[in-house]
Amino acid sequence: MEVPGLAHNITSPLSPCAGMIKDLSALQLCERDGSKSQDGSMEALPVPQNIKISNITCDSFKICWDMEPSSKERITHYFIDLNKKENKNSNKFKHKDVPTKLVAKAVPLPMTVRGHWFLSPRTEYTVAVQTASKQTDGDYAISEWSEIVEFCTGDYSTVHLNQLLAKAEVIAGRMLPLSVFYRNQNKEYFDHAREDQGNMMLQAVKDNSGSHGSPISGKLEGVFFSCNTEFNTGKPPQDSPYGRQRFEVKADSLFNLDTNLYFGDFYCMYTAYHFVILVLAPKGSAGDDFCKGRLPALDLSNNSFLTCKQGEDGSLVFHHAQDVILEVIYTEPVDLAIGSVAEINGHQLMSMSTVNAKKDPSCKTCNISVGR
Repeated sequence: MEVPGLAHNITSPLSPCAGMIKDLSALQLCERDGSKSQDGSMEALPVPQNIKISNITCDSFKICWDMEPSSKERITHYFIDLNKKENKNSNKFKHKDVPTKLVAKAVPLPMTVRGHWFLSPRTEYTVAVQTASKQTDGDYAISEWSEIVEFCTGDYSTVHLNQLLAKAEVIAGRMLPLSVFYRNQNKEYFDHAREDQGNMMLQAVKDNSGSHGSPISGKLEGVFFSCNTEFNTGKPPQDSPYGRQRFEVKADSLFNLDTNLYFGDFYCMYTAYHFVILVLAPKGSAGDDFCKGRLPALDLSNNSFLTCKQGEDGSLVFHHAQDVILEVIYTEPVDLAIGSVAEINGHQLMSMSTVNAKKDPSCKTCNISVGR
C-alpha cells in the first residue's frame, strides 16, 4: 500500500503520551506543536468514547470508538497517538527516532492500523484518539484527547515464520551425517536430575532468545539439545558454552518416524553465526499439540536442516545442515538411562551461549519485514 504524503501544517493539543507513529492506508504523519486551531472550535467536536482494540496481530490492530451520530458528518480526520509503553528492557537500538503521530481520514470504523516500521511483536502500547475537522484555511479544529487505552501486539503467525524458514533455507548449506544428540550442562545439573528428578531431565520453558515475535519464547517447554558435528571428524565438537558435562543419546531415541519436526526460529546475535531452532515433538504429545497451527511442520526426510530417513536395511539415517547452528527442543522429559554422561575435553566458551540472546535487528539475512 502507498503511504500518503506528509502533512506539515497540522496543529493539535499536546499528545497525552510520548511516542512514535506512522501509518498505512489513509494515515499520514503529523507534527504537533501544542497549539489549538485558530477558530477556537475545538470543544464543538466530540471526544471519542469507549475505545476498543481488536484483531491484534504482531504488526497491526483494529480500532473503533463511540461517537454521537449527529457529529460524524463534521469530522474529516482522526488524530491517533500511539506509543510503546515504558519498558526498561526494551531494545535500545529499535525505533530510536521514529515519530508516532498519525493522521487518518475519517473512514468508517473499525479502522485498521498497520505498519511493521512502528509496531513490534509482543510489545505493549498505549493509544489515544482525537476527532478533527479540516478548515478552509488548511488548519484543523480538534477535540480533546480520548482516554488512553493499552494493548499488546501478538506473536509471529505461521505466515511470518514461513518467511523466516525460507530465509534460513537459503544459507543452511549441505547436509552432514550425525548419529547422536547431545546436551551440555554442569555437573550439578546432572546430579540434581539423578537425585531429585528420578534420573530424568525435565522440560524447561524456552527463554526469550531469538526473534522477539517467536511464538515459542516463554511458552513452549522442552529439553534443549544440539546435534551439529565437526566437519573434519563427523563427531560433536569438544567445546561448549553450557558446561563440561555432556549427555549423549542415539539420534533415533529422540528422532524417529513417530516424531513430528517443526521450524521454530532463525536468528543471529550480532555475529556471523546463524541459529535455527527446531522442535522435536512425539506425535500426540502436549508439545506436538502446542506446535500444530503455530509452527511450520517440516518433512522428516526432506528439509534443509535435520532429516531422518529409513535406509535399505530398515535402520534410520540422520543428517544436519552444515552452515547453521541447530538448537533442538525435545518436548518430553528425557531419561538419563537412555544415554551416557561424560566430561568433554574442550573449553567452555561462554561467549557462544544463546541464553536470552537478543536478535540483531539490522541483519538482512535473518530478519523479515515485520517487527523484529
